[in-house]
Amino acid sequence: MAFQDDAAPAEPAAAAPAEGEEAPAAEGEEAPAEEVVVISNDELSFAVDNIVLFLSAVLVILMQPGFAMVEAGFNASKNTVNILFKNLMDLCIGCLLFFLVGYGLMYPGESYAGGYFGFAGIGVAEGSDRVTAAPGALDPQVDFLFQVAFAATAATIVSGAVAGRMKFSAYLVYSAVLTGFIYPVSGMWKWGGGWLQAMDFQDFAGSIVVHAVGGFAGLAGALVLGPRIGRYTAEGKSVPMPGHNLAIATLGVFILWVGWFGFNPGSQLAFTGTDNTMATMLIALNTMLAAAAGGFAAMMLSWVMFKKPDLSMALNGVLAGLVGITANCDRVTNVESIIIGAIAGVLVVMAIIALDKLKIDDPVGAFPVHGVCGVWGGVATGIFGADTNLVTQIIGSAAIPAWAFFTMLPLFLGLKAVGMLRVDADEEVAGLDMVEHGMAAYTADH
Repeated sequence: MAFQDDAAPAEPAAAAPAEGEEAPAAEGEEAPAEEVVVISNDELSFAVDNIVLFLSAVLVILMQPGFAMVEAGFNASKNTVNILFKNLMDLCIGCLLFFLVGYGLMYPGESYAGGYFGFAGIGVAEGSDRVTAAPGALDPQVDFLFQVAFAATAATIVSGAVAGRMKFSAYLVYSAVLTGFIYPVSGMWKWGGGWLQAMDFQDFAGSIVVHAVGGFAGLAGALVLGPRIGRYTAEGKSVPMPGHNLAIATLGVFILWVGWFGFNPGSQLAFTGTDNTMATMLIALNTMLAAAAGGFAAMMLSWVMFKKPDLSMALNGVLAGLVGITANCDRVTNVESIIIGAIAGVLVVMAIIALDKLKIDDPVGAFPVHGVCGVWGGVATGIFGADTNLVTQIIGSAAIPAWAFFTMLPLFLGLKAVGMLRVDADEEVAGLDMVEHGMAAYTADH
C-alpha cells in the first residue's frame, strides 16, 4: 500500500489564458508562423523608381534657394528681400497653378498626340488604384512633384533678368501666366506628346523646354523694363553695378550644381535594371563634366579679355555648361559633354558682353545663361547626339523660345501700359526692399 507522501507529485495545472489571449500551443505542437509579406520584382522596381524620382524632385526644388542666392548676391543689398520673395512666390504660385491648370495642359493625354494644345483636367490622380506596380511605372503624385519643380525653375529664371526695378505685383502676374499657361503649352509640344515629339525633337531634361523658355521670357522683360537707373550714362557708356555679396552668389551656384543631379539624372524616370542604371550614371557624369568645362572655359576667356580672372564669369560659365548639357546628356559621350560645356562657357561670356553693348540690362546674365546656352544645348544635340536630326533640332530650338518671347512680350507691354510694371525712379533708388515690403534684409548696424 502506497502512502500519499510516496506518490509522484501532481503536475501544476496550466493557468487558463486570460480573456482575449490565445491558448499556448500544446507540447510538441508548433506555434503558428508569422505571415510573410512577399514583395514581387515588379513591386520592388516600382518602389525604387518612384523613390529615386522623389529624391530627384527634392534636388530640383533645392535649386530654388540656389537661384535666389545667385540673384541676391549679384544685385544690390537694398533689393535682397524683394529677390528672395519673388523666388519664394515662384514656387508657391507655380505649384498651385500647375496643379489647377498647368499639369493638365502639359500632359493632355493620347487624344492630343501630335497636336499643339489640349487639356486633361484639373489636378492629379489620387485614388489607391491610380497606378499598377511595374518597372518604370510612375505614381502620378510623384510625377507631378517632379514636373512642378521644373515649372518653378522656368519661372524663377526671369527673376534675375528683371531684378531691381520691377513691381512685385507685376512679377506675380508674370509668374502666374508663365507657370499656368506659357510653359505648359510649349512643354506639351515636346514632353506631352505634341507636334515636336512627333517630329522626334530631342530635349532630354529641358535645355529648350525649361531653360530657353525662362531665358527668352527674361529677355522680353528686360527689354520692356529698360536698364536700371545709373546702369548707362547719357552718352551710352556702361557703368558696372557689381553685386553686393559674391560669397552668397557662389554658394548659390554650388547649390544649383548639386540640384542639377536631380534635374538631369532624374529625367531618366526609370532607374531599375542594368540599362537604366548605366544610363543614369552616364547622364550624371556628363552633367558634371560639362559644368566643369563651362566654368573653366569662361574663366580662361574672361582672363584673356579682362587681364584678370573674373569670378562672376566663371560662375555663369558653370551654369552655362549645365544648361548646355541638359538637352543631350543622355546621348553624348564624356568627351563630347566636355566640348559642349566648354562652348557654352565661351558663349555665355560673349553673350553677356553683347547685351552690354546693346544696353540691355540683365543683372545676373539670365538670358546669356539660360536663353543663349539653352538654344546651344538644343542645337548641340543635333550636332553631337546619337540618333538625332540637326534640322529638327534647329526647328524645335527656335519654336519654343519664340513662343516664350512673343507671348511674354505683350504681357510685359500691357503691364507697362497700365502703369503696373516698373517702380518709380525714387523708389528704385531707395531700393525695393523698403518700398515694396517695408523691411530690409540686413540690419542697420550690419
